[in-house]
Amino acid sequence: MSAVTGTWRPHLPKPHLPDGIRAASRTWALRDRLALAAALVAPFLVALALVPFRTSLTHTNAALILVVVVVAVAALGSRTAGAVAALSAAAWFDFFLTRPYETFDITASADVETAVLLLAVGVLVSQLAARARRLEVVTVTDAAHLARIHRTADLAKTANSADIVVDHVRRELTELLGLRACRFEYGTLLGRPPRLETDGSVTVGRRTWNPDTDGWPEGEIELRTYGNGHYVGRFMLTPGPVPPLQARLVAVTLADQTGAALDTAGPARR
Repeated sequence: MSAVTGTWRPHLPKPHLPDGIRAASRTWALRDRLALAAALVAPFLVALALVPFRTSLTHTNAALILVVVVVAVAALGSRTAGAVAALSAAAWFDFFLTRPYETFDITASADVETAVLLLAVGVLVSQLAARARRLEVVTVTDAAHLARIHRTADLAKTANSADIVVDHVRRELTELLGLRACRFEYGTLLGRPPRLETDGSVTVGRRTWNPDTDGWPEGEIELRTYGNGHYVGRFMLTPGPVPPLQARLVAVTLADQTGAALDTAGPARR
């Protein structure tokens, strides 16, 4: 049976994420709320402002103006806000700018096509804009992630014991992933707990589990470490809030660095 190190718990009263991620999360949460409100109101106001020009403005140009509104909302907020804005834009385009006016009926087939295209294009560009926003969040937090990886790499080169690296990475994982607890097991695999994979997903039995949509599965989660291609141990994670995908990918990298340190140091402590 494998030897198990003691459980390390943080001194803070509750799990926490790094300051950069926590601050960015608060900022984006506020922006998401504002964007959702804008998704409901902005298309209505713009369509209403176009009413005096609806006899001279082509429906195509009116639809393009509303698409610009959808893009602005999606860039500010989330995919949900962008999709709501697209639906709102299509509805108010129908209500204010197509005959019969101020009803949700459309008599001309060309207007039906324009409304459908407005909805489709609005949803598409909102997804693209939201993806661009997500990449901005990645840029904001990348510096902290790289610093964490570099610290661990430097320690792995200079530490006179692999256990020092294990303890360091255990603390890093607890902070990075907002864990309630984290311990390391050397040696043989026992049981089949959920496993954090290299792509940031989780495997539960034979099923792939997406933490971003499903949350963490019940119980501890294993994060395996490998040295020179062979298994050397695993971190057992007691999860808290679901961290971003980038944090989970960094966790996998830290586990790999631990495996390399253990492999270089020779047989693990028993």
